[in-house]
Amino acid sequence: MSDFSEVYRYYTLAKKAEWQVRDLPWDELPPIPESKGSPDKVARRRDIWRSGITQQLQADELAVQMAAQLFALAPHPEAKLYYTTLVQDESRHTEAWLKLTAMVGGTAERDPYLDQLCKMTLEADTLEEKVFQMQVFFERLIIPKFRMIARSSRGTILEDMCNRLAIDDGIHHGSGMAYERVLLQNASKKTKDKLIKAGNRLLPVFVQHELWRPRERAWIGSAMRSADVARLRRELENGIRMAASLGLDVSEVQVPRLAA
Repeated sequence: MSDFSEVYRYYTLAKKAEWQVRDLPWDELPPIPESKGSPDKVARRRDIWRSGITQQLQADELAVQMAAQLFALAPHPEAKLYYTTLVQDESRHTEAWLKLTAMVGGTAERDPYLDQLCKMTLEADTLEEKVFQMQVFFERLIIPKFRMIARSSRGTILEDMCNRLAIDDGIHHGSGMAYERVLLQNASKKTKDKLIKAGNRLLPVFVQHELWRPRERAWIGSAMRSADVARLRRELENGIRMAASLGLDVSEVQVPRLAA
């Protein structure tokens, strides 16, 4: 178990952090922040929250598929044991988002680039690529977003959910780093180069996903584009540093150009 002791540790952490959808304060708190003002203003603010919730629902629906694939493909017992918790987590997250979506009036516009990213990960050739893309890269990026949403939605079911999901996804990311480190210890140069090439195909789509805004939030996206681009640059730099820390040659990473 020595090489996999860290992977197994994240399995025990996931079991300790496990929660149930029924634990959320469904009958005690409003689903989202309650707005004041004219009916049009209230409806507009509700649509903004609804569009954000839709994107998180979409992300976790896709995460269920990716988690199930990792469970099926992982050949190591310790990793497979961990992936039982990942599948349960993503399914539970999806269940909670579905309930919250119904409370705020249903789904809004779907992010087409998020669907593309999931397809690219599901169709990736190697386990190393799938673990890196889902857990090392995607799971880390969502954690600060959950914290930001929680700060903006005090006293709501949404805040409670985002605080729980930030903890869960921190475990998902940590376990992915631990497993990827083991997988890459004895990986061939061909496998490592393939991972970098897959990342170069994925990054332009990821940039489009990060800068995409649904109709309900398009005006906010225009006003905040400079800040979004600066944040995206930091995220890409952090992703490259993580890849380097795993022993990958990042000299061939092609960072998409970002215009503010």
